[in-house]
Amino acid sequence: MEIDLDPVSHITVDAIGRPGQRVFYLQGWTEDDPQPVTIIIEKIQLQTLIVGLQQMLLELSRREPRLAIPPADYDEDKMHIHPPVDPLFRAGEMGLGYDSERDLVALLTRELVSDEENDEEAAVVRFWFTRRQAMQLIAWGLEVIQRGRPICPQCGQPIDPEGHFCPKKNGHKK
Repeated sequence: MEIDLDPVSHITVDAIGRPGQRVFYLQGWTEDDPQPVTIIIEKIQLQTLIVGLQQMLLELSRREPRLAIPPADYDEDKMHIHPPVDPLFRAGEMGLGYDSERDLVALLTRELVSDEENDEEAAVVRFWFTRRQAMQLIAWGLEVIQRGRPICPQCGQPIDPEGHFCPKKNGHKK
């Protein structure tokens, strides 16, 4: 199964659940089909996506000065995930591309398959979106990540609401 959302009228990420137990989602839809396509992603995939989009947009603006970096303003109400939250699959691989002729960013997501399954049968969804939508996705994605568990200033690991064992405070000195 391959789905091309070309171009999306909206793309977003969000997390549902309590910090430490959140499930992260990527969602997009087109004007032709307002039924959202939702994919489960990992927090690290969201972080990697944000960094990848930032690097891509910076490189594009460096190589093509006419392609200024668009504003990152967004409407929070529109950036939350929309029901139904019925994920198509869990993302395994994600990749970015850019179509210079259409000035669109491409995000390819491939279904995570088990060792027994054939990788060639994995579902694929391509989200095509503008550079402005990319900037909104970056800004909102950072907000979603920051709403999670606070980070321990000693070890840099997330602090669980029930408590935190910090390896830096275990009594050993370097």
